[in-house]
Amino acid sequence: MDFDFSEEQRQLGDAMQRFVAGEYSFEKRKAILAGPDGFSRDVWKQLGELGFLALLVPEEHGGMGAGPVEILLVMNAIGKGLLLEPYLPSAILATLLLRGDVSDAAPQSRSEADSPGELLSRMAAGEVIAVPAHTEFGARYDLRHVATKATKTPDGYALSGEKAVVLHAPAADFLVVSARTAGADTDERGISLFLVARDAPGLSMRLFRTMDGQRAADVKLENVPAKLIAENALPRIEAAFDFGIAALCAEAVGALQASLDATIDYTKTRQQFGQPIAKFQALQHRMADMFIQVEQARSMSFLAAMRCTDSDARERSRNLSAAKALVGQAARFVGQQSIQLHGGMGMTDELAISHHFRRLTAIELMLGDTEHHLERFAKGRA
Repeated sequence: MDFDFSEEQRQLGDAMQRFVAGEYSFEKRKAILAGPDGFSRDVWKQLGELGFLALLVPEEHGGMGAGPVEILLVMNAIGKGLLLEPYLPSAILATLLLRGDVSDAAPQSRSEADSPGELLSRMAAGEVIAVPAHTEFGARYDLRHVATKATKTPDGYALSGEKAVVLHAPAADFLVVSARTAGADTDERGISLFLVARDAPGLSMRLFRTMDGQRAADVKLENVPAKLIAENALPRIEAAFDFGIAALCAEAVGALQASLDATIDYTKTRQQFGQPIAKFQALQHRMADMFIQVEQARSMSFLAAMRCTDSDARERSRNLSAAKALVGQAARFVGQQSIQLHGGMGMTDELAISHHFRRLTAIELMLGDTEHHLERFAKGRA
């Protein structure tokens, strides 16, 4: 099997790496993180102008119609540079949730301005941010667990319920919300997707920061007006989130490589007993173990990218769980080792390694932690 990237793919990856190196220094990132929004709208606009937000948008709506390999290369660079912008929630997850509706419109009237195709075009240009609001309290990574209710009204639908840990919800213009039009809370059928404006009446948010400093919110919906996107949408949600797992694995590899590189550089300069600590054999063994973990994670991220669009949902989820579990183990091991080898300085905000550690810890928990994916993988073999 040929694992070489095409010339176009290499150019795309190099372009994103150059953007991160030239436009997203660590000091600039710290200033953005401390800012009121927790991300830079100027950077988001730049990403749109350079075409990075259009990768998964169909060509007929101003996108590039790219695939998981291109996303892998972009997410590697995002992981290395610790970008704070909502690339995964908006440019990947929300885009995939909306994209299926472009050619199969839901059965209700819409204005051209808020049609899925028009919205995707604006998202590709960096003009609009949409994020998914699916997870609920007590769901524990079960995508079928949806208690939010959708009630038919003369003008469309009204949603009532709560969504938990909606990443970048404070910055979003729209939320792609899952709600039940039929069935019990954990039924596979009856889950529909809706488009909700951020400033819609009846929508409120409890804002907070995640462990890696990014902005999120718990969202409360009280008879919030919404536009139907798709009915019986669980397969679409599962496919989008499996694709998101592959993207997270790729981001983790970028952060893992950056952590390993920073640790090697630090041990070459840190002196003890008159020599760099990189010369101590015990520490060399630990860094060799870190290297092995990074390379295993890289291989599994390739597997995730190759299998995340499989039509066989059972086999797809099994492969994605295998990748996420191994990458999660690598994130924990490499993150902890890098902090320990840096000593006390590794825990301070002054060094990027502490930020990489927090991001790797967050990635291990996102879209299913290691324990969840080990269990899902085991069930997939049954």
